[in-house]
Amino acid sequence: MIGKLNHVAIVVPDVDKAAMIYKDQLGADVSEKADNPEHGVTMVFVNLPNTKIELMEPFGEGSPIAKFLDNNPGGGMHHVCYEVDNIIESRDKLIGHGARVLGDGEPKIGAHGKPILFLHPKDFCGTLIELEQV
Repeated sequence: MIGKLNHVAIVVPDVDKAAMIYKDQLGADVSEKADNPEHGVTMVFVNLPNTKIELMEPFGEGSPIAKFLDNNPGGGMHHVCYEVDNIIESRDKLIGHGARVLGDGEPKIGAHGKPILFLHPKDFCGTLIELEQV
């Protein structure tokens, strides 16, 4: 069902500082900063030959990652995102196996303009999983 690793997301306290670390120290290609109010994050993408790293900080009062940063003030890995061909078929198959989809269970449009869903970390070895339809 899952395809390529699309990205690994890391919550950081300061996305500008984190982007500079990746640019200056690692020589990475880093995207422009973008606010995503619908998802409550400000983010940049570090483009790698085989995947991406998403660096994100809370945006706005109701940011879903604010509590994560409260519990991990220095930041840390938040989720991994896998590509799927059909997000609805994938969702339905996963629910059939007992997996829990976060939110209302309906796909939202993610940072790449494609449908996404998040799966409960307790169902996947303690890791929050994002699925993105390609």
